[in-house]
Amino acid sequence: MDRPGALSELRAAVADFAARRLADTSSWCVALSGGPDSLALAAAAAPVRPTTALIVDHGLQPGSDTVAEAARRQALELGCAGARVLRVRVGAAGGPEAAARSARYAALDAARAGMPVLLAHTLDDQAETVLLGLGRGSGARSIAGMRVADPPWYRPLLGLRRSQTHAVCAELGIAAWDDPHNHDRRFTRVRLRREVLPLLEDVLGGGVAEALARTATALREDTEALDAISEHSLAAARAGEALSVAALEPLPAAVRRRVIRGWLLTGGASGLSDKQIRAVDALVTAWRGQGGAAVGSDQRHRRLFAARRDGTLVLYSEAV
Repeated sequence: MDRPGALSELRAAVADFAARRLADTSSWCVALSGGPDSLALAAAAAPVRPTTALIVDHGLQPGSDTVAEAARRQALELGCAGARVLRVRVGAAGGPEAAARSARYAALDAARAGMPVLLAHTLDDQAETVLLGLGRGSGARSIAGMRVADPPWYRPLLGLRRSQTHAVCAELGIAAWDDPHNHDRRFTRVRLRREVLPLLEDVLGGGVAEALARTATALREDTEALDAISEHSLAAARAGEALSVAALEPLPAAVRRRVIRGWLLTGGASGLSDKQIRAVDALVTAWRGQGGAAVGSDQRHRRLFAARRDGTLVLYSEAV
């Protein structure tokens, strides 16, 4: 029997994903960039469920409107029920990559009309994400990489290699857009993809991307289990808007820091680093009368702090 083509294999993978993860969903969206990964996903998704392609035009490169319109036409040719171009204004917060990502996800969320959104991240993207997390030293949560399902976002290709999506485009004769940013070595992810991962594959004898993805899966499972335990511990440690130090002290370190993280997030913190969480944790485990620990937040012109007062952890802010 002949081996099924790349498109048939990808379509089967998406159909299986739909049955396991989105059985109650009658339609969905695909985030489409015009690149090979998202075009392959659109081609595989359209026959499985009625599909709306959402194309975000970041306006960051000359001719981006032309690229977006070409992707819209391709989506319809691939069988998508609808296709929309979403034009966004990209800010500067967090650097160009983070700002573009924030604008993109906000636009997709606003346009999805209650439907889930399929994202075309592959196993190769997951491997790069794990390496980024390792390099930043930001803890297990970062090394755990991207979730397969993080409603409304779903990643049916996360266990598949990038080469498979390229094979689908070749099979269909699709001229996918080659984003110049994917070749720009000013971006860390590009250097990981083109320099670091190939070197690791060579030095370690292959299989590195798959190994990194397996590591992400194992850490994700552990992280989710600890998060569930921490939710119960957070409820028990609450003293109004504060946290009881006495309730925190006997907790295992991994659980206690997750409790602190959850409390900080509900109190208005954002963009938390492992270093910040450990500084707040030291208010419980290494108390010497020190002052408040600064944590990240979205407050403009004010800084958010966690401090220990009268046997509890409290949050307060100060003008910058």
